[in-house]
Amino acid sequence: MLILLPPSEGKASPTRGKPLDLAALSHPVLTDVRRRVIDELGVVSARPDAAEVLGIGHTQLDLLARNRALETAPTARADRVYTGVLYDALGFGSLSAAARRRSATRIAVTSSVFGLVRPSDRIPAYRLSGDTTLPGLGPVAGIWRDVLGDAVRDSLGDGLLVDLRSGTYGAFWRPPADLARRVATVRVLHESNGKRIVVSHFNKATKGRIVRALLEDGRNPRTPAALVAVLRDLGWAVEEAPGPKGTQLDVVVAEV
Repeated sequence: MLILLPPSEGKASPTRGKPLDLAALSHPVLTDVRRRVIDELGVVSARPDAAEVLGIGHTQLDLLARNRALETAPTARADRVYTGVLYDALGFGSLSAAARRRSATRIAVTSSVFGLVRPSDRIPAYRLSGDTTLPGLGPVAGIWRDVLGDAVRDSLGDGLLVDLRSGTYGAFWRPPADLARRVATVRVLHESNGKRIVVSHFNKATKGRIVRALLEDGRNPRTPAALVAVLRDLGWAVEEAPGPKGTQLDVVVAEV
């Protein structure tokens, strides 16, 4: 099983640690594109209009300095750099030893700068949203679309792909038809007074709790139907809708 996560917009900035070593990151097939994105991001972050191009508020200009120093800044494990609602709910730091070991092979985070990273990959803090267009390279999603599939397939093997990415990061790579029977896309719906809606904050928190529960449980479902059975055993209300591009799983919750 491979669980694809979105990155967090905010990130913890390491204060000490070795500088970035692209050759040491997982998925070396992505190294050349990583290099191009880092180089272009450094150039853009030095422009007078950098904040506008990158969608950064004028009270957050320190983020531009981070982008310009990606190759010399301290790094830390990705599971310590990514923060925010989903990652707080997942709680990498408080996982059991067994669950933490599972996370090393079952979790991958989609990244605008690095394409795909594993929890143990050492990266610096950066700011590049997935819906940004880099002047010298084009839309970030398009930069990664042609190369990310090889990295995902290499990690996936013959297992089940559990896609928890947001729409922005889902556009980086979409599973092709030949993987459809092994793809489960998870959506969280809040049900109240007979209506169901997606609540962004709660959607992220619930996804984090789902990932944590799967890692702690330890089972390794190989089909969407098997995943549904595991989630129901763990107490989640799940509805499934198979389709030509995979199976949509709706996790329905009543409390925000």
